[in-house]
Amino acid sequence: MPTTVIIGAQWGDEGKGKIVDLFAKGVDYVVRYQGGANAGHTIVVGGKKTVLHLLPSGILHNGVKCVIGNGVVIDPKTCISEIDMLKKEGVLSDDSQLYISLGAHVVMPYHILIDQLREKQAGSSKIGTTGRGIGPCYEDKVGRTGIRMCDLVDAQIFERRLKDVLPLKNIYIERVLGGEPLKFDDIFEPFAAFGKNLKKYVADTSIVLDEAIRQGRKVLFEGAQGTALDIDHGTYPFVTSSNTVAAGASSGAGVGPTAIKSVVGVVKAYTTRVGSGPFPTELNDETGEFLRTKGGEFGATTGRPRRCGWLDLALLSASKRINGLTHIALTKLDVLTGIDKIKVCVEYSKDGSPVYKELAGWKEDITQVRSLSALPENAKKYVKFVEDFLKIPTCILSLGPSRGSDIMITDPFA
Repeated sequence: MPTTVIIGAQWGDEGKGKIVDLFAKGVDYVVRYQGGANAGHTIVVGGKKTVLHLLPSGILHNGVKCVIGNGVVIDPKTCISEIDMLKKEGVLSDDSQLYISLGAHVVMPYHILIDQLREKQAGSSKIGTTGRGIGPCYEDKVGRTGIRMCDLVDAQIFERRLKDVLPLKNIYIERVLGGEPLKFDDIFEPFAAFGKNLKKYVADTSIVLDEAIRQGRKVLFEGAQGTALDIDHGTYPFVTSSNTVAAGASSGAGVGPTAIKSVVGVVKAYTTRVGSGPFPTELNDETGEFLRTKGGEFGATTGRPRRCGWLDLALLSASKRINGLTHIALTKLDVLTGIDKIKVCVEYSKDGSPVYKELAGWKEDITQVRSLSALPENAKKYVKFVEDFLKIPTCILSLGPSRGSDIMITDPFA
């Protein structure tokens, strides 16, 4: 049963897209199981950067089947734009390569408007969302008023559902948020066209995946965001609106938990966070700016500068427990090159302040290193310190943004 879940072990932006892309070349299916277009996975191939917000990162490999599960909320316009972009680049030439769950909920224009108006109204107390309508869409899912892909692809059902929902949304938009109401025709006509465009991809993906797993196919489940942004286990209320942890792969893809063999936590060698919320190891100094600039720490979806800080092993210990991590993939180790003394948070004091362990840094360029033994001694000590603290083996070290700038250590599918 060769199945693996890849999740972000911190606050997202750990480099999951690249890690998924690396493992995807050897798998049969890649499955996105939660989140929406608020996530941006960046893959660099031959110097060319591709940013995907909805389609699984495995889509860049010919022959790999890609699935958008029922736990994802889909902005159909963004989805179609990504499909068209990939086809223009000679990718996704076979439509049978992509499946979209009929149970996935649809992000509607009123979700986006509500999201943006709320953030504006909240002022300094805002959550720091991407304004893509993700939260309001999940609210409708839980409130049982959402529109799903199975509704969108049937024009008659979609028309009836939209007529039921839109008047209530407009009352909220006008009377509570002070916005302008949306017109039925402005939504129905383009979204009915989106449904017609996407219909060929829509399927009962739970059945598709069950058959693949029973046949012994290699299936990779791709998470979005990070563990500390999980709606249940993250730094609430400064979280996303879905379960980003490994358990979300089961419910968000429609497979049983016993179908999952291993869980890889992607760990950035330092810590970043986008948006508001607590960040104990944040560095508002020259070192923080060094990490931001050298690491290119700007949001793939919004372009916002990411907050940067030291690696937080206390946070990662919780992530290990919640996700049941079996391996870690350590990314952006190269960004730490040039820092004389590297701090790592090992616990919090009674007042919540981080307690640091200081490790010696290294000066050598490691971007061209392709074996663990060839790393500078202090870089090897840094990796070993993380492994020993978490008691989890590293399966891959990423030393740059491009394919091939990695050290493969173990195979989580083995």
